[in-house]
Amino acid sequence: MRIKIALAAAGVAGLMGTATAQDAYVIGVTSALTGPPASTYAPAMDALRIYIDGVNARGGINGKKINLVIQDDSAEPSKAVANVKKLVSQDNAILLINASLSSTYAPVVAESRNAKIPLMFASGVCPKEVYPPANELQFCTTAYASQFDSRAALTFVKETAKQPVKIGFSAMAIPLSRGEMEFAAKLAPEMGMTALGIQVVPPPTPDYTPFATNLKDAGANWVFSWAPWVTQVRTLEALRRLGWEGDYITWAHLEAEGELKRLRDGKLFVIGANALFEDNLPIQKEIAEAAKKAGSKYPPDQMTEGWIAGMVIEAALRGAKQPVTAETLRESMSNLKVDTKGLRGGPIEWTKDNHFRTKQFYRVYKWDPATNKIVVAKDWFSYDVK
Repeated sequence: MRIKIALAAAGVAGLMGTATAQDAYVIGVTSALTGPPASTYAPAMDALRIYIDGVNARGGINGKKINLVIQDDSAEPSKAVANVKKLVSQDNAILLINASLSSTYAPVVAESRNAKIPLMFASGVCPKEVYPPANELQFCTTAYASQFDSRAALTFVKETAKQPVKIGFSAMAIPLSRGEMEFAAKLAPEMGMTALGIQVVPPPTPDYTPFATNLKDAGANWVFSWAPWVTQVRTLEALRRLGWEGDYITWAHLEAEGELKRLRDGKLFVIGANALFEDNLPIQKEIAEAAKKAGSKYPPDQMTEGWIAGMVIEAALRGAKQPVTAETLRESMSNLKVDTKGLRGGPIEWTKDNHFRTKQFYRVYKWDPATNKIVVAKDWFSYDVK
């Protein structure tokens, strides 16, 4: 009952009923279901819950249910580590999932290492430890990934710009966001651009005007932001209020599709690894139907990350040697290929040394004022991950 009450408060109630660690595969999640960045994580975790409910309704895996235990950490490291300790010691989880800010990563990784339980990042940014040569316990299904994302974004800027690029950067004051913008600022001059300052915005900032003013006054004609959506979009909105007319490129988080329609800004580009629901794929119709049936309060176009995480968890459990333990599950995850059915430009493929994917695909979308709809600004392109 304690789990159900916690989930109801976070808006994700209705999990697996009375399944226990003895008769179910326990998957433990710590996620930012509340707090400023929750819009990037809570919809994904609701989608994961709906997907796992569907697996259980079809009979589970190997005759067992999956017991998904989701704990809210409000993006606070102390809460995240407390959640994981409970998930390991009380719930007997055989897989941990982190779906929160990168500031929670270090303590969660430490608990995963101490318990020798695999840790999957889902809707939280992929850390460098999942790239070759990957840490044996860390895996990532999330679309966005440090360094690869900046290379892809700046490549698009270089191809698109009609005048010399003077580019500024906006980050949230969390480790991976700030580090990624520092990487992009170093990469930009190598690509023939003038790199301007990085604006590092604290998470609870009520007014983005000072940061936007610095970017505008520096002479930026492009701005690149790679951060939780709240930082990305509020920086843009502050720039527009100041009369800035430049181009803005940012990561296509879960909120991007709805926000493109709300903002109707012809100079806003979102780059991502997930297909938007404008594509109207069969798998997207399946997600929409499942979300409606489950009574989710979140729009289907925010559910791709959680759905893919569910697909991977199901495939890993089905491929694991019996009896399934944390160790046999880790072995299964280290040799896994999952068809994303068009939700990504290619499959999720993990090997012993690569727990990210062997090829990372990107697509760029924008709002087209002429047709009054979202259009593809650059179709799928990819990078080999070695």
